[in-house]
Amino acid sequence: MLKISNICTFYGVSQALFDLSFTINHGEVVTLLGKNGMGKTTTVHSIMGITPISSGEILFENQKIDHLPSYRISRSGIGIVPEGRQIFPNLSVIENLVATSANRNAHPNPWTIESVLAIFPLLKTRLNNMGNLLSGGEQQMLAISRALMTNPKLLILDEATEGLAPLVRDEIWACIEKLKNEGITILIIDKNIKDLTRIADKHFIIEKGHVTWHGTSKEFLSQTSVLEEKLGI
Repeated sequence: MLKISNICTFYGVSQALFDLSFTINHGEVVTLLGKNGMGKTTTVHSIMGITPISSGEILFENQKIDHLPSYRISRSGIGIVPEGRQIFPNLSVIENLVATSANRNAHPNPWTIESVLAIFPLLKTRLNNMGNLLSGGEQQMLAISRALMTNPKLLILDEATEGLAPLVRDEIWACIEKLKNEGITILIIDKNIKDLTRIADKHFIIEKGHVTWHGTSKEFLSQTSVLEEKLGI
């Protein structure tokens, strides 16, 4: 579904990604792991066209997207739950959901307000609350629901559960597992190794803008040196 080949990305004169490559197949849950500042969010921004690449290639369903503006990349079928959630603070929960609702790729069973609220029933009691009045956990639920309302083929979650209370994290992971079982392709950035290795099919570790290790959850957990050296766990 997504093929990233030898991309390089700069912030001004500072290079952040160095010939970075990885692939995601249809229906897979894939993680990007690494210590802070290693290039994970930059990779997401490069995929979405927020920080354009300087070289290399990004293919989504065999179509080159690295030259497209962000809104066209999103419309091609990539939904994002960004770091920091970035919901619309001056819109209510229901308005946040309606604002992004679309089925541009003719999904046969599209996400609706009713179906996303079935995943996060707590939001039902907050429909008329403004975004800036929600708790952090409620904002993350809304950010995921908002992304689902675009009916994405690929869902990207940047820091899926960072800073959330344990019970809210459990609810988010249950949602991600449900989405996986429904066949949605997912790319996740997070630090919760226990849940990531339980749900994900494969993992890529980024160090200083390079992919330095990749493998399955079984391979990942069998190499404690990887956890210690590359992730500081």
